[in-house]
Amino acid sequence: MGAFLGGLLLVGLVLLWPGSEEKPPPGSSVFSPPAPAGLPGATDHPAGGNVEGPTAPRLAIVVADLGYDPVRDAEWLRFPEKLTVSVLPFGPSSRNIASSAQERGFCVLVNVPMEPENPTATSDGTGPFRLRRGMTESEMEAAFERMAGDIPMAAGASNYMGSAFTADPAAMASFAEVLKKRGFFFLDSLTAQGSVGLEAARRAGVPSLGRDVFLDDDTRPAEIRRQWARALALAKERGEAVLICHSRPETYKAVIEMLPDLRKEGIRTVTVQELLADPQKG
Repeated sequence: MGAFLGGLLLVGLVLLWPGSEEKPPPGSSVFSPPAPAGLPGATDHPAGGNVEGPTAPRLAIVVADLGYDPVRDAEWLRFPEKLTVSVLPFGPSSRNIASSAQERGFCVLVNVPMEPENPTATSDGTGPFRLRRGMTESEMEAAFERMAGDIPMAAGASNYMGSAFTADPAAMASFAEVLKKRGFFFLDSLTAQGSVGLEAARRAGVPSLGRDVFLDDDTRPAEIRRQWARALALAKERGEAVLICHSRPETYKAVIEMLPDLRKEGIRTVTVQELLADPQKG
């Protein structure tokens, strides 16, 4: 009888004992998954060379076009290094991805849709709120404020498309004034060879940087690897570089696989905001 009662007691303890599944931390969601095991975290990057030293070459990795694919967006929140995310406004995951990115310590930008040279490029859904040449400054300001209001945690702006808009001196001068009023900095994606974005921003007193390398304009693996090597070489040569990529799953996989190169080359990741706060470009 004693053994029988003891067995019942043991079963009761097992059934009543709290489960081993951890509760998610406050504020966590599908947009804030943990970093994958075996990859360096955002703060434990040092390995080889003077990666953490003040004179170590710096690379700002910017992922653009976020906000319109919740599953794809969430994957980038697993990124184990410092990251700048450029988020398109009014998408199904725009505010969630921006908020979760900020919680991860990433830098958030508004990816501002701007008029391209190709007038038929409207299938992406950004046509109705795209900034266009010929807008008055007040019209531009109203449109931009709506975009920035959708992503209130943003610290700056970058251009999405905009090959026509960024090459127009009047349009960019007005946009630079809008950014100045908002207290934003500007990252020019340089979608047009004739972009006057950086010149307009600097004339208006808006902190600005231009893209050095576009990683995945050509999605062939060998070409992505070539552009990555070019970005690292520029960072070592000039002290810093800005690399922009699309928010594609294949791009994420490629970048994750290439991250160990940073350790080998003694390069540390930073955000665009950090580059502007402490310019070292040679």
